[in-house]
Amino acid sequence: MASFEIIGGTKLRGEIIPQGAKNEALQILCAVLISPEPIVIHNVPNIIDVNKLIELLNDMGVLVTKITSSSYRFESKDINLDFLDTEDFKKKASALRGSIMIIGPLLARFGKAKMPKPGGDKIGRRRLDTHFIGLQKLGASFDYDSNDSFYNISASELKGCYMLLDEASVTGTANVVLAAVMAKGETTIYNAACEPYLQQLCSMLNRMGAKISGIGSNLLKIEGVDYLGGTEHTILPDMIEIGSFIGLAAMTGSEITIKNCRIDMLGLIPSVFQRLGIKLEFRGDDIFIPEQENYEIDTFIDGSILTVADQIWPGFTPDLLSIVLVVATQAKGSVLIHQKMFESRLFFVDKLIDMGAQIILCDPHRATVIGLGKQVALRGISMSSPDIRAGVSLLIAAMSAQGKSTIHNIEQIDRGYQNIDTRLNALGAKISRLN
Repeated sequence: MASFEIIGGTKLRGEIIPQGAKNEALQILCAVLISPEPIVIHNVPNIIDVNKLIELLNDMGVLVTKITSSSYRFESKDINLDFLDTEDFKKKASALRGSIMIIGPLLARFGKAKMPKPGGDKIGRRRLDTHFIGLQKLGASFDYDSNDSFYNISASELKGCYMLLDEASVTGTANVVLAAVMAKGETTIYNAACEPYLQQLCSMLNRMGAKISGIGSNLLKIEGVDYLGGTEHTILPDMIEIGSFIGLAAMTGSEITIKNCRIDMLGLIPSVFQRLGIKLEFRGDDIFIPEQENYEIDTFIDGSILTVADQIWPGFTPDLLSIVLVVATQAKGSVLIHQKMFESRLFFVDKLIDMGAQIILCDPHRATVIGLGKQVALRGISMSSPDIRAGVSLLIAAMSAQGKSTIHNIEQIDRGYQNIDTRLNALGAKISRLN
């Protein structure tokens, strides 16, 4: 198990380029299964979760060719469905939550799919009902074998229909879309997720020959087609990494330029950080964060304490609430963090409290942060990363703290952030990787 040793209190300076979006990459890579023709994907992040999915696709029979460090060519003309019955598939697919999205394209193209209960971050309940209910409405039959924890789904023919999703699940919507693009007739999906990741997937499918309208809204209309061809696709920059870098700059009082951000796809992310008092300058498609000694949390118009809560898109993404929470610990003022979606995601705050942060964990979904205004620095401690986003939040806290901190279980961070120690050290950070 690897660890990070961090010497805190160092200011950073320079430019950094965000990696390709992890959450988009997992959808796009699963989508290559829907066509036998070559598909070229650019800006693929070099992170554990994505690399595991590429390995899984290769094991399934996808011909994978690495073109550059971040570009791949995929050709899925000879898929080995028998591999789905092996222990190797069960082991690899169950270790990766993103693998759930292979179901939609396999069902559309081959009429059957199976999947072990997927893993992923331990951040609370993450039900899969939306995936399978949506696919059942298209005509698929579904069975869950509790003895071996396998989901089995099949359909002799998928037929378009109207459906109202019970939740705007991003991966659930992706799976239903991937099946519906080759169903007979028209499918209407209401309460669809409309995150940029989903918009990118729909746009890629349209270039392959799909007929999807309403992209960017929560009402998608899909006219089924018989065949999808190849295409070329570029993954967006990772909005979660961009938000992480904004928070890091504020916490450490650093001057950082984040390059090539696709600001038009960031939604409320910049404005939420601005409400925390962080100054941002938009220079073309770059975000410049000037050096700030202090930043002050805004209040609501009536003077009441600001609440930052996660919402379905275009609301604020839940993946950045951990970052907002840690950034607020050194702001001037108070804020209520309301994590509505997952009941275990705030449990890392005990480590911040040990570092000296003033946080009241109200219940599993809410925490009140009383900002220290940088009057009292956090102190370095030894801790462990519980999940991807909490891990980076703790890394940011450690980089702003006095003294030395150690973060264990950094494989969690590596699952979502590409060479994060090397890239931050290039800006002046003092992070050592210990194996």
